[in-house]
Amino acid sequence: MPALPELQELERLIQLGKNHLEVNVTCEVKVRHKTFPVYQLALGNPDPQLPAIGFFGGIHGLERIGTQVLLSYLRGLLSQLVWDKSLQALLQQVRLVFMPLVNPGGMWRSTRANPNGVDLMRNAPVDAHGKVPFLLGGHRLSPRLPWYRGAIDADMEIENQALCKVVREQLLNRQFSMAIDCHSGFGLVDRVWFPHAHSEHPIAHLADILRLEELFQETHPHHRYLFEPQSLQYKTHGDIWDYLYLHHQKLATENASNTVGTPNTFLPLTLEMGSWLWVKKNPRQLFSRHGMFNPTAEHRLHRVLRRHASWLDFLVRASCGYQNWLSTGPQRCRLQERAVARWYR
Repeated sequence: MPALPELQELERLIQLGKNHLEVNVTCEVKVRHKTFPVYQLALGNPDPQLPAIGFFGGIHGLERIGTQVLLSYLRGLLSQLVWDKSLQALLQQVRLVFMPLVNPGGMWRSTRANPNGVDLMRNAPVDAHGKVPFLLGGHRLSPRLPWYRGAIDADMEIENQALCKVVREQLLNRQFSMAIDCHSGFGLVDRVWFPHAHSEHPIAHLADILRLEELFQETHPHHRYLFEPQSLQYKTHGDIWDYLYLHHQKLATENASNTVGTPNTFLPLTLEMGSWLWVKKNPRQLFSRHGMFNPTAEHRLHRVLRRHASWLDFLVRASCGYQNWLSTGPQRCRLQERAVARWYR
């Protein structure tokens, strides 16, 4: 059986960063007679009083570019850390957590779903409000069809259980945290999606999303990202980030009496890279399952890897300096009103 290049690169990076990385195998996925580890890597200061950001990719096995973007970014960080004193100082103030390849079994099989035929982004115990697109919104008809949620009485898939464990232990217990999940396959532009996917109801942290977008516009005025709630495009059942955001909100409510100062904040984001643009430039990619979701031309792949590095670096720095831009009081209320008017007319 052929090797999995992304997993090989990840293990090379583990060796490269062995003096800086904390490495855990969160679970193992078996496909026939092969076993694939699902790695979690951590970098920076583990102090739970400090902010953190999680980087996730490879949830859909066909979308290899998400994993490749994160591996490229991680390689750059580890190489830069050897000599860059400013980066060394930055990592004393923030925690970085990586799960670059959540679904190695699906990637090895070149399928969107995991080896059980379950779409990990339709697998969480969250039901959408109202109608969802047929099949696309998640279903329980058959694992032979795409976007299968899994059996109604089944636990979440082992990959999702591992992801949730990492998020709960590494992100949700902090005063501020973010997550960025890298995907491809929707539209002609790169989108930054945020919850909800199951509902058109605005989230409690909508003001913070708007402020983050404004901050990015101020520092990178020529970017081409479109920020929007996923429900603006379509609603789905079982979104894992909706599930984790709702879980965080429940924890925040339970602990509200103990909260002092700025409310606990968790901002889960999804980078949805516009693969239709790659297909538009090279229509022959339509004849390949891999080509429909990933840039196949080498120069285009390199361009994608370069372009998103600045976005990921911005998120690290925004997480580290969250106290300098996160709004409170009347300003936050005004931001929330503006955000609702923009995205939920």
